[in-house]
Order: sequence, then structure tokens, then C-alpha cells
Amino acid sequence: MGRIFEVRKSTMFARWDKMAKQFTRIGKEIDIAVKQGGPDPDNNAALRRCIINAKAVNMPKDRVDAAIKRAMGKDKSDYHEEIYEGYAPHGVAILVETATDNPTRTVANVRMHFNKNSGSLGTSGSVAFMFNHMGEFKIKNEKLDIEELELELIDYGLEEIGEDSEGNIIIRTPFVEFGNMSKALEEKKIEVITAELTRIPTTTVELSEGDAEEVLKLVDHLEQDDDVQKVYHNLK
Repeated sequence: MGRIFEVRKSTMFARWDKMAKQFTRIGKEIDIAVKQGGPDPDNNAALRRCIINAKAVNMPKDRVDAAIKRAMGKDKSDYHEEIYEGYAPHGVAILVETATDNPTRTVANVRMHFNKNSGSLGTSGSVAFMFNHMGEFKIKNEKLDIEELELELIDYGLEEIGEDSEGNIIIRTPFVEFGNMSKALEEKKIEVITAELTRIPTTTVELSEGDAEEVLKLVDHLEQDDDVQKVYHNLK
């Protein structure tokens, strides 16, 4: 019984760690969004996106409000978005998005993760061309006709549409059409579960299970770093 409890406790702590990381990530995104577009979500599409994603991970409203207030304060952290590029073992491309108030610390940590896991940090532009910068919306499939929805949204920048493993509808647009699609979904009163800016690899690398584990070990170490927001790779 004690052993079962330890396993459950470990799982519970892992869930809490994941939730804390999600709250921190969204908090930084709110800080950057408010700094760039102001505290009113009605006039700040980036902030609206942050609030949608906060709801998706059950981030309490008071924490969201506190993050907005903190971003407006004199003592706010000065976060900057920085992107780092490199290669994991076996030639897999890695792109790391960060939000940091200390780029010197962040680049040192990112380089350390690459070096300790048989990867190499590259220069700007070394792998970014291998990814398409896109907007991705997850919406509830409330008896929607996907083919009909595709026709409705194609004029708003729709590039891809499909379903995920849970039956939700996934919509992708080019980065420049993100705002148009967001506005269209709002006007059509289609409930959005999450709204993200993402990077989709144009080609993928297929590896054996053992080699893939080496790549994912690096990805995991990067994702655990406090300054890292998202990690993208082209492992199949």
C-alpha cells in the first residue's frame, strides 16, 4: 500500500509541477502582451489569446488579473522574447522560444542543455527555415460539419483543418492571418478552447526508439528551464 501511495504522490507532484510551469508561461505571455498592447483584452488580441489559454489550463481568474496588474506596475519584470536554434542528437532540428529578463543567463542555460545532451546550439536562422510559423486554434466539436466549417473559414486564412485524438477540431492559419481567424471565430460565436502561435516542421526526421529517446531527453531538459516557453522539433 505504501508503495502505491508513493507512486500516486509522485504523479500528483508531477501534475502540480506541470501546472505551475503552465501558469508561469502564461504569466510571462500576459506580461509581454500587456506591455505591447495594453491591459484591455477587448483592444488587445494577444491578451485575449492569453486569457483563453489561461482558462484552458484552469488558471484562476484572480491570478490572471494579478498578472495583468503586475505587468502595468512600476516594478514589473522586463521580459523579452528570445528564440534559440540548434540541433539535437541525430540531426533533429530544435527551436526554443523563451521569455526572459536576463538574456545572458538564458543563453548560457540553453547552451548548457544542448551540450549536456549531445546537441549543439546554432546561430540565428540555422533551423528556423525548417518550421512554418502558424496560428493554431482548438475548438469544441459541437456537432459541427467540418467540410461546411472549412468553406466558412477559408476566406479568413484557413490553411488546415482536422480533428485531434479527443475529437476537438484543430484549425491552422499562417501567422499573418492569426488575428483574422480569431476575429472570425469570435463573430461566429464558436467556442475556442486554446489559441496558440506555433511552429510546424516542414519535414520530419524518423529515428529508432533509442535514438528518439536521446532527442526527447534534450527536449525535456529544455522544457524544464524556467526561461523556456516552448520547444519545437522535427522528430517524427
